[in-house]
Amino acid sequence: MNPLKRLASQTAIYGMSSVLGRFLNYLLVPLLTYTFAPAEFGVVAELYAYMGFLAVLLTFGLETGYFRFRSGGEWAPELVYATAVRVLVLGNLAFFLTLVLYRQPIADLLRHADHPEYVWWIGAILALDSVGAAAFARLRAENRARRFAAIKLIEIGVNVGLCVLFVVVFRQAHAEDPGSLLGRLWDPAVGVGYVFLANLAASGVKLLLLSPELRGALGGFDGALFRRLLRYSLPMVIIGLAGIVNEMLDRAALKYLLPYDDATNMAQLGIYSASYKLSVLMTLFIQAFRYAGEPFFFAYAKAADAGRTYALVLNWFVIFCVFIFLLVTLFLDVFQYFVGAAYREGLFVVPILLLANLLLGIYINLSIWYKLTDRTLMGAWVTLAGSVITVSLLFWWVPIHGYAGAAWAHLACYGTMVALSYALGRRYYPVPYDLWRVLGYIALGLALYGISRLLASALAWPAPMTGALLLALFFVVVYVADGRDLRRRSGLGGG
Repeated sequence: MNPLKRLASQTAIYGMSSVLGRFLNYLLVPLLTYTFAPAEFGVVAELYAYMGFLAVLLTFGLETGYFRFRSGGEWAPELVYATAVRVLVLGNLAFFLTLVLYRQPIADLLRHADHPEYVWWIGAILALDSVGAAAFARLRAENRARRFAAIKLIEIGVNVGLCVLFVVVFRQAHAEDPGSLLGRLWDPAVGVGYVFLANLAASGVKLLLLSPELRGALGGFDGALFRRLLRYSLPMVIIGLAGIVNEMLDRAALKYLLPYDDATNMAQLGIYSASYKLSVLMTLFIQAFRYAGEPFFFAYAKAADAGRTYALVLNWFVIFCVFIFLLVTLFLDVFQYFVGAAYREGLFVVPILLLANLLLGIYINLSIWYKLTDRTLMGAWVTLAGSVITVSLLFWWVPIHGYAGAAWAHLACYGTMVALSYALGRRYYPVPYDLWRVLGYIALGLALYGISRLLASALAWPAPMTGALLLALFFVVVYVADGRDLRRRSGLGGG
């Protein structure tokens, strides 16, 4: 099969599961924002931000290391996999036991002293997910996208189903009759903690479904391979941590940086986090592309036309991302109903966050230069530079501009990382990216969004009609500028 067709097919399968699964998960946003006050929703956002940091630490960068060494020819793929799994199991078991022992001091430190159970619940989720990540990496490496997608969908379905059961069915039964059979299953003291319990159950089901991929993996281990894996993978942890700083530090730090009292800060965090969720379509596409793209880039690296293919992939990627940017921003009047009315004051940051995520996706494409040349430590410095910008701007802008400062910090961070990665890629792994075409599509998206705001404010055009016309104009420009050429060069028009 044509390599671009295979990448498109794999991305479509990963994307279908991600879009459908995240859409189901996305339905929790209106459920939770219509049920809980912004300050309560802020607790969920805050703890999931902490989990993002810990998830990177607890996988030790071994997913990318596994892809690198399973295809290197020096060690058997099964031995590489078994070595990685053993490290993950032992490391995560130690982490979980530590959280169980010190749950109360940690809860006190996080200002959630009344809920130490939250600490070990999220610890269990993280441990299960980290071990499961190895099995998912194996499925990706073996191009078993359908099984990957099916298990992801089941996990998300269980999570969403249990959240609905807890928050709607049991909560309503308790409100009507606390002594009823279903009413006794809702404890008001747990509150938003039921979100974590649902997630914990879903993670357990997922690991059970992945047991065939994990069975027998603990039987193999190679010390020399282990050392090589760590040397390659640990810089990926630095990259991952710096990436999480760039992606999630705002939600972890807002309650400390905003210039209000604790209750107001948590409410502002909840509003910002709900607005962040409206950029989910961009995040979904980037995630689906990442699942399919990482093994593809490694597998295709030795092809004679690898550079031209990678450049074409970036063109397609930017076109799709600009389309998503326009879809959400031009129809924001529709998307706003996915969050409760108390959260809609934060919608003005959605275009900023969408553009920031678009730049993140471009960075993921450009980052092949350090992954394919084993310069992961150098790649870590790029992400660390982004982290320095993120931290500096959060401390500077959030106290002045509120959560809007956090959104602009995202944009500045990812813009810097794109520029640095492009410059370093030209030196260490030159790819003939069409820079002006990529920038042109981004400028086109911003121009169409600006026109939509102008038409809405100056001429009072209905937003849906304006959005439909401008989106159609975008498709026309893409077809005239690139449509036929992209089909011809990618082989997507023929067999």
